[in-house]
Amino acid sequence: MNRRLIAALLMAFAGTTGYAKDSTNGYTFVHGYPTAQTSERARADEAQQRAVIAYRFWYPTVSLEGIFNGNRTAGIQDGKQWGIAAAGPRQVGFTLNSDTPYGSAVLDLSQGPIEIDLPPGPYIGLVDDHNQGWVADLGLPGPDAGKGGKHLIVPPGWKGTAPDGYYVGRSTTLQNLLAVRALPAGGDIPKAMDALRAVKIQRWSESGAVGPALEAVDTTKVAMDSSSLRWEDNLQFWQELDKIIQQEPLNPSFLPMYGLLAELGIEKGKPFHPDEKQKALLDRAARMGRDQMLVSAFDSNRQDLKPWPDRHWEWIGLVPGSVQFETPGGIDLDARDRWFAQAIVTSPAMFRRDPGAGSLYWLGARDAAGAWLDGGKHYTLVIPQPVPGKLFWSVTAYDAATRSQVQTDQDKAALRSLFELKDIDQSKPVTLYFGPTAPKGQEGHWIKTVPGRGWFAYIRIYGPEAAAFDKSWKPGDFTPTK
Repeated sequence: MNRRLIAALLMAFAGTTGYAKDSTNGYTFVHGYPTAQTSERARADEAQQRAVIAYRFWYPTVSLEGIFNGNRTAGIQDGKQWGIAAAGPRQVGFTLNSDTPYGSAVLDLSQGPIEIDLPPGPYIGLVDDHNQGWVADLGLPGPDAGKGGKHLIVPPGWKGTAPDGYYVGRSTTLQNLLAVRALPAGGDIPKAMDALRAVKIQRWSESGAVGPALEAVDTTKVAMDSSSLRWEDNLQFWQELDKIIQQEPLNPSFLPMYGLLAELGIEKGKPFHPDEKQKALLDRAARMGRDQMLVSAFDSNRQDLKPWPDRHWEWIGLVPGSVQFETPGGIDLDARDRWFAQAIVTSPAMFRRDPGAGSLYWLGARDAAGAWLDGGKHYTLVIPQPVPGKLFWSVTAYDAATRSQVQTDQDKAALRSLFELKDIDQSKPVTLYFGPTAPKGQEGHWIKTVPGRGWFAYIRIYGPEAAAFDKSWKPGDFTPTK
């Protein structure tokens, strides 16, 4: 009996006895039942897959805790103070920028609603919940439209009634982030900082605002890390997440995701004590999840990335006008991953693609030939003038690993129309320079980069006009130079 016949008989016997093996995953079943080895492998695969899914879903939550932690590490006390800054590269945070002074506060709703009294003026602000879910817009993109007003942020399940004249934002969590920017009209940074100091944040009762307003603490010169970088690729990610799960009420919309966490050992009301095997799994899932998100952020193969087919610039937000990346068919999870791997906070005003949008962002991570931007090389970037923005525009360089402004002894990562570029001739294109050494005579139009580190850039337009959307205006690509 030859080998081929034996093999054929064995295959026939396997078919009649219910033996089956999936060659793609190595799972083996006999009479329809898994072997012991198959069950062990399947359970391990399942645990890893579920951990990665949980990581990607809860990443925005842990990322926001990084913002809170940055303030706290700088000595800013929840419920008593909030931080304001004319920021620069010394403030580490996902795609923070130096375009405008900004302020951030932890809003703790555990004792009831909080009132934000915003004066009239050029403010852009929002409140997001602990999961970076949108709660309210303030200022120019909000219902007060820059005319000022009282905004009331209320906790989950609040049954009260706000008096007439209040704008109400309803949160699903107890801890929330207030982020507000004061636009520096005419490049007047001190005036914009004073505008932030004029914002009042107080506890609220039915008789009105009560207690002292939060004290504004200027952190402009303070080196801060308001990111989740130290946690995002290791077990501490899950430890931070467990703290949040214990603090916050359950969100009925997230029940399946709480179920995933429970299988990983994180469950509200129960201690999180993973054994060594579980720690190794969670550590591995954090690295894998983070890396997958970075692929979405920088090397997506989506067809809707490019606003200009002949350029390498990409849209940052991929679901125009959404609140939480929702589409008619569901949540665009890839767009969600892409955003939160490189940026923070959400608001429908941030993702609009029409002349009513407050701002518009594009990402550039490749040169004209499609190669990644390299901190050891020199590039030029040509920006046609005038840029179609009612307010101002900027180009900011970011480190690819930290997703934060490049840090060099130049202590600058942005070229801005209100500052470095305020005197350019708007009748012709302006050339900007990027690289490890300054181009002779163009030092004021140059951003220093770091050899051995990749980088990317954002173009931002504030108050974008129609030409920013109808493709009649477009920037050049980064062009390598000697």
